[in-house]
This record gives sequence, structure tokens and C-alpha cells, in this order.
Amino acid sequence: MVSYLLDTNIVLRFSNPSDEQHELATAAVAALLRQGNECYLTAQVLIELWVVATRPTEVNGLGWSIEQTRQVIDQLIDRFPLVEEGPQIFLTWLSFVTENKIKGKRTHDARIAAVMSASDISHILTLNPTDFTGFLGVSVVGPQDIDGLSKIPDT
Repeated sequence: MVSYLLDTNIVLRFSNPSDEQHELATAAVAALLRQGNECYLTAQVLIELWVVATRPTEVNGLGWSIEQTRQVIDQLIDRFPLVEEGPQIFLTWLSFVTENKIKGKRTHDARIAAVMSASDISHILTLNPTDFTGFLGVSVVGPQDIDGLSKIPDT
């Protein structure tokens, strides 16, 4: 059994049936679970989901209401374990950003990698594999890398 963190881009598409990559994200998560793996969420991923979901569509958001967004997050928390985040995550994050000379937006990805490191989660399922390159102990997996996911199932 392998532990996977679901990246925000996977969770957004998994949660949004009208997204063109919804079936891909759903099939990828289903394949991981079918193989006996565990899939986890972090508070940061859910916060990032909130940001995109509640942002107006005119500025690249989903335009969801507060109520709809809360309902989706509640459903996600019911379905996937939420990783507990302790104070060691900050020190791990600080080490990652310092050692890898990370600046700007990538600091958010470094924090996700720090949560994974502190929680013994070895893999991340993401649509943006380059976001997580260079973090020791983080294996980056895209939907195309999952065994048994050669075809998106019909819905």
C-alpha cells in the first residue's frame, strides 16, 4: 500500500463534474484506491480549493457559492483522511525553501511537500509534476503514470 496526497489540481477536477478533466481525475483516484492505496488531503489543498471555487469565473475561478464550496469540502473530508499538521511542518518547510532556494509561488508547493515529509506520505497525485520536482522523499505521479488507467472509463 502506498500513501498518496491529492494535489489541489486533482481535487478541483475531481470535485467539479463540468471540468473537462473530471473523468481523468476521478478515474485516477479510483484506480489508486482500487489498488489498495490510501489518498489523503491537507488543509492547504482544501484552502486552495476554496480560493479557486469561490473566485468569480471572470478571473479564472469556478464561481461557486460559499454554501456549495463548503458542501464539497465536507464531502471530501468525509471521503478522504485529512492529514494532521503539527509544528514540525514549519521547520521542514523552512528547510525545503532554504536548501532548494525556493521563492514566490513555489513556496506553497514546498509546504505541501513538507506536510508529506512530516506525515510519511511518499507520493503526490498531480497534474503539474514539475511543481514538486526536487523535494527529497516526494514521488510525483500523474494520472498517466497509474497502472490500469490506460483508458478513461465511460460515465
